[in-house]
Amino acid sequence: MELAAAQPHPTSSDISVSQDQIRNELVSVLSRQTENQEGAIETAIEGLLLAKVCCSTGPIAGIQQPALSVMVKGSKQVSIGNESYRYDPFHYMVSTADLPVTARVTLTHESEPSLGLKLLLDSKEISLLLSDENLPPIDKQQDVKGIQIHRLGQDLLDPLTRLIKLLETPEDIPILAPLIKREIFYRLLRAGQGKQLQQMILQDGHVNRIARVLHLLHDNYHQPLKVDELAKQAHMSVSALHHHFKSFTAISPLQYHKNLRLQEARRLILSTDQGVAAVARAVGYESPSQFSREYRRLFDVPPAQEKHKWAKQA
Repeated sequence: MELAAAQPHPTSSDISVSQDQIRNELVSVLSRQTENQEGAIETAIEGLLLAKVCCSTGPIAGIQQPALSVMVKGSKQVSIGNESYRYDPFHYMVSTADLPVTARVTLTHESEPSLGLKLLLDSKEISLLLSDENLPPIDKQQDVKGIQIHRLGQDLLDPLTRLIKLLETPEDIPILAPLIKREIFYRLLRAGQGKQLQQMILQDGHVNRIARVLHLLHDNYHQPLKVDELAKQAHMSVSALHHHFKSFTAISPLQYHKNLRLQEARRLILSTDQGVAAVARAVGYESPSQFSREYRRLFDVPPAQEKHKWAKQA
């Protein structure tokens, strides 16, 4: 498995006192906001979610939304296909498409929970920033991927902390939260993700065409995969679609389609009374045995066993 390269951890001499203070303040606010809670936590600020995990986890499958993701305690590794991306209190992750991933959280100390946050990317706000005549030139990137890791510095730490602190003065949220989120998106544009975010917005270009293909796959996951039809919808040749799709998502259209089906199947197994065979048919599988094999390969447990285990716990 290929692990995306991240910059080495900075030494104590690299970290300013002000950065340390901001990090500590961010940890304190997140600790207060997640007290007596665990897992993904919605907030009063639109698009902002907090996360608290009390023990290191094995790989958990899910859909990674377009978002800025930050770990302030502990670390997280996100994998898709043969590529993995790790971020920690010194790095952040930007994802610009809905991608089926597996994630693993590691605690710094087993006695202390991990703390993190996720800010969903607002395409409308980013589009307004990109059209602002005062926006400085955007750095060009040769390789635009759906997930990227970058160094977390004070210019981004500061507005993130101010945004989280608004949760303690909810009367300020309606006025100040949109302004601070705009600043955060601006900092992302200026910090090297300009091309990545620009491609998410543009109506033309390979990345936007792949984004349209992703939406088609999400809307029609239960239907047989027709790559030639997807290529036609994206105004690409089949070979170009395969090349740009895998470059952006790290997996092929077939793998992506299969993962979407299995993610929805797991949701149905854990949240409905449908039997395994009925779930397999609902997500588009004609063969229950093939469904069970592929389900076990992704989630490390047969669907019938997971359903039985969940039913006993309910």
